[in-house]
Amino acid sequence: MDRSDLEALLDPRVLAAVDVESRAGQVDALAASSALRRAGFTPQQASVILTQAALRRRARGKFGEFADRMLFTRAGLEQATRLDVAARHAARLRAAGAGLVADLGCGIGGDALAIAAVGLRVLAVERDEVTAVLAQANLAPFPEAEVVVGDAETVGLGDVDAAWIDPARRTAGHAGTRRVGPADYSPSLDFVDRTAGRMPTGVKLSPAHDRGTIPHDAEAQWVSDRGEVVELVLWRGGLARDGVRRAALVTGAAGTAELVAPADSEDEPVGPLGDHVHEPDGAVVRARLIGDLARRTGTRPVGPGIAYLTGDGPVSSPFLTSFAVQAVLPFDRQRIRTELRARGVGRLEIKKRGVDLDPAAFRKGLALRGDEESTLIVTRTADRRVALLCRRVAAGGPQGEVE
Repeated sequence: MDRSDLEALLDPRVLAAVDVESRAGQVDALAASSALRRAGFTPQQASVILTQAALRRRARGKFGEFADRMLFTRAGLEQATRLDVAARHAARLRAAGAGLVADLGCGIGGDALAIAAVGLRVLAVERDEVTAVLAQANLAPFPEAEVVVGDAETVGLGDVDAAWIDPARRTAGHAGTRRVGPADYSPSLDFVDRTAGRMPTGVKLSPAHDRGTIPHDAEAQWVSDRGEVVELVLWRGGLARDGVRRAALVTGAAGTAELVAPADSEDEPVGPLGDHVHEPDGAVVRARLIGDLARRTGTRPVGPGIAYLTGDGPVSSPFLTSFAVQAVLPFDRQRIRTELRARGVGRLEIKKRGVDLDPAAFRKGLALRGDEESTLIVTRTADRRVALLCRRVAAGGPQGEVE
């Protein structure tokens, strides 16, 4: 969004139209644009209205009902912390005794909103003027939140008790599997280190952040929300918990659970395949706590360095998705196709670890047909590649707090 679009958006009549359009269901963009033009809106205003309405509808997954009064940019919405996750960050800041928190690189104000909502004062700093105006609008219900246009690395922090820093990603792919290093962030991680030396600090990073650069004094907490690993938070100073250096936090509709440890956990020995295979949540995998999880659940790795666990009988854990093994097959397309045909499998989920496989291309060669549904897990054991035909076991989801 540029300044011209911002000026068009802030027209009271345009904002009222955004409220109306964002409540609409399935939208025919061409018909909606034509209707707005007939109502007297300019082409630019119509475009801004429809863009904001679409962003609000998308934002409900992150902000719930709060999205219906917020303003967004596409980049700001993508970068924003989900509100239920941000609320947990805010609760930690409050528990640490902070009164005034600096949100450095506040974007559209999602984290600042959660911090202000728990009764803390917020100094929200954003260097992009257009984004800062949107943050100010989003934080309008909270007079204790002040938005400042400026550089996070140079703004004065004299009265600040704690800092929350969400650096912008300079390169694409920060939410994927590509390793993300210090040079990918702005403000820089050198600035983060300096800030952490002055006050308690939390910094939100990509979950794919290079683990080799994690400071030894930081609590590294990977967060998974509704099955997706959404962030890595490094807690420093008084915000880091005693004796915790690795944490996997799993949240969802059923509740919240957390696995914590003083360091990366040692893996359990590989064992034979059991009648169930279990997939650890991605936060556990990234935190390298699979060994601890295996010991807690009485399971074992299916193969060396493979992030699947196995055992006999079902396991109930908020950190695992379980599959009942129906057949153990060699990794051979013809043999797998024959088995799927015999079972009438027409819908197949394909998972893989430790093998070179393109699931979409592999599925095309299976000529699936039938009414049954199954999961194919292709992986390595201690001595071979295998294809496990499985039935997904219903999961209970997170249940309470677990450490």
